[in-house]
Amino acid sequence: MLLDLSEEHKEHLAFLPRVDSAVVAEFGRIAVEFLRRGANPKIYEGAARKLSVSSDTVQHGVEGLTYLLTESSKLLISELDFQDSVFVLGFSEELNKLLLQLYLDNRKEIRTILSELAPDLPSYHSLEWRLDVQLASRSLRQQIKPSVTIKLHLNQNGAHTTQVLQTDPATLVRLVQQLEQALEEMKTNHCRRVVRNVK
Repeated sequence: MLLDLSEEHKEHLAFLPRVDSAVVAEFGRIAVEFLRRGANPKIYEGAARKLSVSSDTVQHGVEGLTYLLTESSKLLISELDFQDSVFVLGFSEELNKLLLQLYLDNRKEIRTILSELAPDLPSYHSLEWRLDVQLASRSLRQQIKPSVTIKLHLNQNGAHTTQVLQTDPATLVRLVQQLEQALEEMKTNHCRRVVRNVK
C-alpha cells in the first residue's frame, strides 16, 4: 500500500533535500519527540538559527516528516512500499535510504505512542433482548403496545459495563435501517480513504 501524500505535505518535505543528512536525522528525532510531548517552538527557533531559515520552514519540515512517519507506521507499510511512496518526492537515493532507516528504526515506538494517544472507547461484548407487549390497561381494554428492551454488555479497560435501552419496534426498525445504510456507505471509495487515514 502506497502513501497518498497531499501537495501540502510534499511542499513541507521539499525542505529536506536542502539540508545535510545529519540534520534530517535530527528532524526525525524531533518528529518522534513531537509525538511524545507535543510541539516545542524553542527547538524550531534554535534549528532555524543554525540553518539560517525561518522557524516556520523548520516547523513545516518536521511536521511533514512526522506525518510521513506516523502514516507509514499506522498502516505498517512494507519497506518496498515506503521506498515507492518516498520515490515520488524526487529525493536523492541517499535521502531515500535515510528516510527508510528513520521509518524502520522508529515505527514500533511510533505505533506505541499512537496507541497511547487513541481514545479508549467501550467495545461490544454481548447483547440480551426482550419483547414486551401490553395488551390492555384499566382505561383501554384493547390496545397493543409493544416495546423492546435491550441489555447491552460492553468492555472498557477490562471492566464490564451494562446499558439498558428500551424502544418501540418502529424506532428499532428505523435504527436497523440507518445502521445498514451506514454499513453500505462504508463500502464506498470515499469512506475507505477516510478510514485508511484515520487508522
